[in-house]
Amino acid sequence: MEITQQGIEDVLQRLAETPQRIKSATVEVTPAQLTDKAVSKSWSVNEILAHLRACVDVWGETIDRMLAEDDPTLPHISPRTYLRKSDYGKMPFAESWAIFVAERAALLEKLQPLTPEQWSRSATIKERQHTVFSQARRMALHEEGHCAQIEELLGI
Repeated sequence: MEITQQGIEDVLQRLAETPQRIKSATVEVTPAQLTDKAVSKSWSVNEILAHLRACVDVWGETIDRMLAEDDPTLPHISPRTYLRKSDYGKMPFAESWAIFVAERAALLEKLQPLTPEQWSRSATIKERQHTVFSQARRMALHEEGHCAQIEELLGI
């Protein structure tokens, strides 16, 4: 995948929009609505946020390692497995939300000044080559789907 300035700007914009979309969707809902599972086997809004935080932790760590090391080989870590080992799903939404927002600001602060060469830094994960750009793009696109899921759960 070719990494262009437009592609970088698009990823940064998408990552910046995630907290805005979640905030807009959840600003006027009750704590009960945030933990309600509207459809059998569906995640609640709080569970979706916990999942997003796990993804940010896992994929963010790969980005950090790519920036710090020359072409490392990294273990594959499933965000769902990581989530099961964390307490994210048990946290009240407001607490988890505050952490997500702070971590997103830190991620954007880290990514925004990167040069195209830094966006191209890579690692091997599960025998596949990934770059800072591909991991950030993966995160942004993944979050868009879950933002839509939150909006649907809350009838927005």
